[in-house]
Amino acid sequence: MQAAVLHGRMDLKVEERPVPRVGTHDVLLEVSHCGVCGTDLHYVLEGWGGARESIEGHEYSGRVVAVGDEVTRWQPGDEVVGGPSPRCGTCEYCLAQRPSLCTGRGQFGGGEPNNYHGAFCEYVLVRENSIVPIPPGVSLRAAALAEPLAVALHGLTQGGVRAGQRVLISGAGPIGTLSLAAARARGVTDIVVSEPHPKRRELAEQLGATTVTPDELTVPDYPGAMVDEPFDVVLECSGKAVAMEVGLAQLKRAGTMVFVGAGIEYPRLSSSRILLNELVVTGAFVYDHDGFERALELLARPDFPTDLLIERDDVPLPGIFDAIQKLGEGELAAKVMIVPPRTTD
Repeated sequence: MQAAVLHGRMDLKVEERPVPRVGTHDVLLEVSHCGVCGTDLHYVLEGWGGARESIEGHEYSGRVVAVGDEVTRWQPGDEVVGGPSPRCGTCEYCLAQRPSLCTGRGQFGGGEPNNYHGAFCEYVLVRENSIVPIPPGVSLRAAALAEPLAVALHGLTQGGVRAGQRVLISGAGPIGTLSLAAARARGVTDIVVSEPHPKRRELAEQLGATTVTPDELTVPDYPGAMVDEPFDVVLECSGKAVAMEVGLAQLKRAGTMVFVGAGIEYPRLSSSRILLNELVVTGAFVYDHDGFERALELLARPDFPTDLLIERDDVPLPGIFDAIQKLGEGELAAKVMIVPPRTTD
């Protein structure tokens, strides 16, 4: 099969790789669509972590083409999305329906097969309990938004975002725009998006937000002072240290800041501002316990703006590196879907 193989920073090549062999509890999927995540940009453009000669891509949809001998839930032809890796189900966090904090995360043999790789390829092998069925009315293309939309929904959960609040979203990349669309679907109407790239600001406006550039946001000199029209919640989706620092100053008293975007720059947050205004600063790591199901429910709604959230043209697998560069430069604003060669209808 064809696969996009990451060899290092700025070194991503489409190569031939063997189709994975199906084990007893495995499911083999023919990949339909796989979205490019911000983490993929960090891996390719900045050389973040990740194993060398790895196949990335975790926002995917596909059809089952083969199952292991003991798999009973799935059969060839089923349409699914990649879901969360299974958690232990018994620790205090799992019992509190906060599986993203599972004490055993990343330590189970039952999560993914030992030869796991991502979905920037024709076929991906997964465990039978780590995929989610696509409901009627949701296309394979739209369903590939389920994973990042589940991430966005978890950010809203952590921020307690609800109708009637004033919300600032910092960064209008895919997670930022999905957070915007999800907040609008929740009935939030007063949303401001801070974003430097004109194309991304345009998309945010099409999705119903007011937009500003980051330099339009001010920081009061005194940590107890408020900006004009402060926000109940700030969803920081850019991963930029300066956006985190400035975002904190946009909150009203008792407001909440949620770190949703990943970054390697460490911010310098004003402890005095947090103390004097009793601010809440928290993170949002991956998903709610029912995040994928709720994401797919949203994607099934006819009023959810899926067409705006995905770039109009899909990108064939050989074009992945060029698409990642354009995403990094802000030339592409919405989610880019990578499509491998088709071998079945």
